[in-house]
Order: sequence, then C-alpha cells, then structure tokens
Amino acid sequence: MANSNLPRRIIKETQRLLSEPAPGISASPSEENMRYFNVMILGPSQSPYEGGVFKLELFLPEEYPMAPPKVRFLTKIYHPILISLEGYA
Repeated sequence: MANSNLPRRIIKETQRLLSEPAPGISASPSEENMRYFNVMILGPSQSPYEGGVFKLELFLPEEYPMAPPKVRFLTKIYHPILISLEGYA
C-alpha cells in the first residue's frame, strides 16, 4: 500500500477495512490512487436484491473526513419507488 501524502486517518481506516471486512462487502484501494476504492456489495438475503452483486466506486476527497466520500454505483440498480415516479416526470 503506497502511503505517499495520505493522512494517517485514511491509512488506518484502509488497513482496518482490509483486515476486518464487513460481511457481504469488499473494498480495495486502487494502486494508482489510494483515495479511490473499488467496492463490491452482495445483495442482502431475503431481499429483492438477494443474489445480486453490485459494483461501486468510492472516492475520498482531499477534505475527508470533513467532506463525505463520493460514491457511484457502476451496476445499474432499480428501486421500486424511483420506477413508480418515472410516470410523473
């Protein structure tokens, strides 16, 4: 893990994330930019998303932790409320 110019907080949080992953979630930092993470979330059991695999990208801005991480779903995801609102747009 290249630590060049990263705040200690990000280094510690990344090390913890890699050593103690949350169930059903994997996240790994990019080798080129340690503020950029590739994330994969498994759909929760007993939900409409069960069996799904959802890919996201997460970026920690320079202002982190005072500014929230930026997250973008790479896998298309459909939400029933959003689908029902399409007719009203």
